Amino acid sequence: MPTSLTLSAPAADLSHALRRRGLADVLDTTKLTRALYSSDASVYRVVPLAVARPRTVEELVTVLDAARSTGTAVTTRGAGTSCAGNAVGPGLVVDVARHLTRIHRVDAEERLAVVDPGVVQAALQREAAPYGLRFGPDPSTHTRCTIGGMIGNNACGPRALGYGRTADNVIALKVVTGSGEQLTLDTRTPIDVDASASLHALQSVVAGHLGTIRTEFGTFGRQVSGYSLEHLLPEKKFDVTRFLAGTEGTLAVITEATVRLVADAPHKIMIALGYASMPEAADATPVLLGFSPTAIEGLDRRIVDVVRRTRGEGAVPPLPRGDGWVFVELVGADPGELAGRAAALLAASDCLDGEVVTDQNQALALWKIREDGAGLAGVSLAAPAYPGWEDAAVPPASLGRYLRDFDALLDDYGLHGLPYGHFGDGCVHVRIDFPLTSDGGAARYRSFVEDAARLVAGYGGSMSGEHGDGRARSALLPSMYSPAAISLFGEVKAAFDPDNLLNPGVLVDPRPVDADLRAAALVGRTADRFSAEVHKCSGVGKCLADSTGSLGVMCPSYLATRNEKDSTRGRARVLQEMVNGDLVQLGWKSPAVHAALDLCLSCKGCARDCPTGIDMAAYKSEVLDHTYAGSLRPRSHYTLGWLPRWGRLITRSTALATVVNLTLGLPGLRRIVKWSAGVDQRRQLPRFADRPARSRVALPATEGRPVLVWVDSFSDCFTGHGVEAVVEVLRSAGYAPQFLDRTACCGLTWISTGQREGARRQLRQSLDVLHPYVAAGVPIVGLEPSCTAVWRSDAPELLPDEPRVAEVGAGVLTLAELLDRTPDWSPPDLSDVEIVAQPHCHHAAVLGWQADAKLLKASGASVTTVGGCCGLAGNFGVEKGHYEVSVTVAEHDLLPAVAAHPGATVLADGFSCRTQLAELAGTQAITLAELLARRTSTAAPDS
Repeated sequence: MPTSLTLSAPAADLSHALRRRGLADVLDTTKLTRALYSSDASVYRVVPLAVARPRTVEELVTVLDAARSTGTAVTTRGAGTSCAGNAVGPGLVVDVARHLTRIHRVDAEERLAVVDPGVVQAALQREAAPYGLRFGPDPSTHTRCTIGGMIGNNACGPRALGYGRTADNVIALKVVTGSGEQLTLDTRTPIDVDASASLHALQSVVAGHLGTIRTEFGTFGRQVSGYSLEHLLPEKKFDVTRFLAGTEGTLAVITEATVRLVADAPHKIMIALGYASMPEAADATPVLLGFSPTAIEGLDRRIVDVVRRTRGEGAVPPLPRGDGWVFVELVGADPGELAGRAAALLAASDCLDGEVVTDQNQALALWKIREDGAGLAGVSLAAPAYPGWEDAAVPPASLGRYLRDFDALLDDYGLHGLPYGHFGDGCVHVRIDFPLTSDGGAARYRSFVEDAARLVAGYGGSMSGEHGDGRARSALLPSMYSPAAISLFGEVKAAFDPDNLLNPGVLVDPRPVDADLRAAALVGRTADRFSAEVHKCSGVGKCLADSTGSLGVMCPSYLATRNEKDSTRGRARVLQEMVNGDLVQLGWKSPAVHAALDLCLSCKGCARDCPTGIDMAAYKSEVLDHTYAGSLRPRSHYTLGWLPRWGRLITRSTALATVVNLTLGLPGLRRIVKWSAGVDQRRQLPRFADRPARSRVALPATEGRPVLVWVDSFSDCFTGHGVEAVVEVLRSAGYAPQFLDRTACCGLTWISTGQREGARRQLRQSLDVLHPYVAAGVPIVGLEPSCTAVWRSDAPELLPDEPRVAEVGAGVLTLAELLDRTPDWSPPDLSDVEIVAQPHCHHAAVLGWQADAKLLKASGASVTTVGGCCGLAGNFGVEKGHYEVSVTVAEHDLLPAVAAHPGATVLADGFSCRTQLAELAGTQAITLAELLARRTSTAAPDS
């Protein structure tokens, strides 16, 4: 932590107060960390004074005490996925998600769990699953949102229709109020009001306003805006526990929660319904509710179109006809009854087209698209779309009429929005293309949301249906509540937080809705492409999810460190601050920027897995390019960045290759070489081939369709892995393989080290070599996935005005892609083979691994497909300073999968993946070509 001399006076006071309490190392006041926590998933930016990450509940209480003693405002933060600006604040941000993640117990008999506030909802689900239980509310951010945050916002999710809101599932809370009282609240025991000054004051406030509370609060299920005062009525037994759900950290900080668990019905079924429009889909909601569904979710066609455009047609299962869809979930104990209810619902739905989805994989894929709605909606329109007017709710019977009026309001303002959400509860999410970066955009935003608030209030609705009011809607509450109710909020706040230290500016005495807008910082500045790219990050935090299933990759370094700076979102936030230039200064050369990017593996997982399409690998390359333009670079940029060049030079001479390999084999010289190359001493150095693979592998004289085998630099100059096997497989499939007689390098290592002009030169030269084959209709098979992927990702970005790039990108195929489109070819019988497959990150993220998966399935092999990155990632894991993270990434998915299948064949087409497996697991992985060649020929694969 910086010394007190570098701190502002308030930060120094807080630092001293913590030091006196024995917590000198909890506070972080660096610009890097403050940048990371300056935004959440909303449109707001508030730079905090400092960030604290308490490691125990006792430390949390001490931090709150120190803040109170110095008059420092406190904002408690879980995953930071708030769409309303609930998780940003000007004082101390307390991150409970970093360490306070203990699940104290799961009681199957009592159907409850006791947890720390930072426990992720999905982690609790995993703990409860063996007992057949789950926590009911399931927001789309369930893989990273915390239980404490869910309680703070009274989160709901799609299945709140069946399981209730978070408030309905809270049993007990331990909290610290703004005045410092530590309270234990339990719905199962009578509350002792006289034992607490805060509770006594609260009861007095309620007793004086019973009429207001009974007439204005709790009018329908998704009335989340404001304080849920209905829980405090005498007939509700003054239920302070449930009342605190949805208070957004403005009254108390949760230190422990006891929540209710529920049992899922043993059978569930999904019905997909298509309608001409979203309002027409909403009109059907009252009828659908009559069938007791657990979820009724609406989805707009344009969101689905984004998935098709970015992830391919195969990413979207068949859908009923229509431009708006409703997904309904029914559950039950009797499959026959469930099927009958589904058929009856379908018949009564008045849809254009519909079906009962019996394929569970199809159902999961459709729910996944809905789950990613927030991020996808942000990039579905011609201009960037934002939250702000995010989750309004009306009674379900009014939903269709409300949506039509809302569409008319958008038209009046010349705005566009994509509605989706929890139609069964009348709750609608929408991202809108507010012109926040234009002159007058903030005023236009404010005018729209004020009119929208009046519209919702006219339908007896709530401006927030589950995300809370935060900075986005707190100032709009007078549109929904009477002056008496607004005054009542202030009295309640004073009872718990008299000095207004907890999340100030939210709910009570709110900041204006157009204050602190993040994008407004760009008004009047040159909004170049890089700025627009990094500002695409909406903060939904999918990169924080502890899950790499379904070939997900993002974000491997965060999974290794659990540090916000190593997440895709964290890096994007720091780059946004660099562009804004207020907090993070020095531009491209900023130490904060390089600290945030240091552990980015350039795996490109975010380019596919991030709903908003963040491509951190490309941003890192550009930052490095600008940083070192015209100046001396790190040693590894000249060694590892130019590795193909060195490889070609060394393998031209057998004698030179022999000398180099001998040098690398001598311990003393090897250490010097590693040091000079910027390579970690614990890494092995690859042996150079004595001559290029193209000259070592004899091409058979055969008739057949011509195909070019593009031997990349790694395969050509090092192992030659799989070259002979590729030739054999192609020959057996009826092709006549041929090699290039000229060099064609994709420039990958130049790209990853930020030498982008060098990469452009490599790509232009390679276009001259490869394009004639493509123009002649000759398919090109790439061996190394990362090199093949360059033509479909980096090359179009680096050479945007070169039409040959798209043609070569379409013409360079993986082996599986070519075989998939080869008539009359079928894979050999591999039904006796067990395979652990590690798709290279770029293969999964850019090329797509579907063709490989299809081939292996057709072969009959038993396949375990690993999600996540191997951890080596080209030059990343080799460079000094990255070894520990590289190993930890491998230990997350790859190494456990290999260890769990000791007799399996390990399949890895990536040079990095095979290298990592050999070093860390002592496993010699093979390529797909080698696997196939074993059964198509007796020839031994290349070694």
